[in-house]
Amino acid sequence: MSTRTTLIVTLAMVAIAVAFSAAVYGKLPEQMASHWNINDQVDGTMPRLWGAFLMPLVSLAMLGLFLLIPNIDPLKANIAKFRETFNTFIALIVAFLLYTYFLTILWNLGYQNFRMGQAILPAIGLIFIFAGLMMMKAKRNFFIGIRTPWTLSNDRVWDETHRVGSRLFIIMGVITMLTIFFGEIGIYIMMTALLIAVIVPVVYSYVLYKEETKG
Repeated sequence: MSTRTTLIVTLAMVAIAVAFSAAVYGKLPEQMASHWNINDQVDGTMPRLWGAFLMPLVSLAMLGLFLLIPNIDPLKANIAKFRETFNTFIALIVAFLLYTYFLTILWNLGYQNFRMGQAILPAIGLIFIFAGLMMMKAKRNFFIGIRTPWTLSNDRVWDETHRVGSRLFIIMGVITMLTIFFGEIGIYIMMTALLIAVIVPVVYSYVLYKEETKG
């Protein structure tokens, strides 16, 4: 996806979200449910104005940050090598934020015949899967990918670490999508998979670096 297309698509999604909030604003409660605990019970609220429009604003801020990153990275030439994949990832992140926002708005409008956690987990899984696919193409840079002192100092360590990390993230994404079938323990399964997918590449990058530099 080109940067121009990414900008158009994401701004269109944000505009739709703002228009939707404006259309239903009068039907929303003065204090909106904004956070659910691990048991899908509301444990946080916020005033209607913020509940209706905060997430679109956050999405715009995230969009601006993600578009800025490739321009300020000292290794931006490497980011250019997988920029289209990164642009698609940007669109998916914004879509995910607005998806959670729409679920929140629907819940506050009284459509509460769904479990928030189970509705969000498949979308998180999709993000993880695409992050894994992006890792396959990611080249050494300071902002995107598995950035340890060892991957940032060596191209081979970066490439090998991301080869392993990409597979782990894809597996983790699939597991996360399947956790909807495991009820209340699903979140614990996802967190365990996340810890493995994060810790293993870090340790692996250190081991590879030591092998590269020994002697």
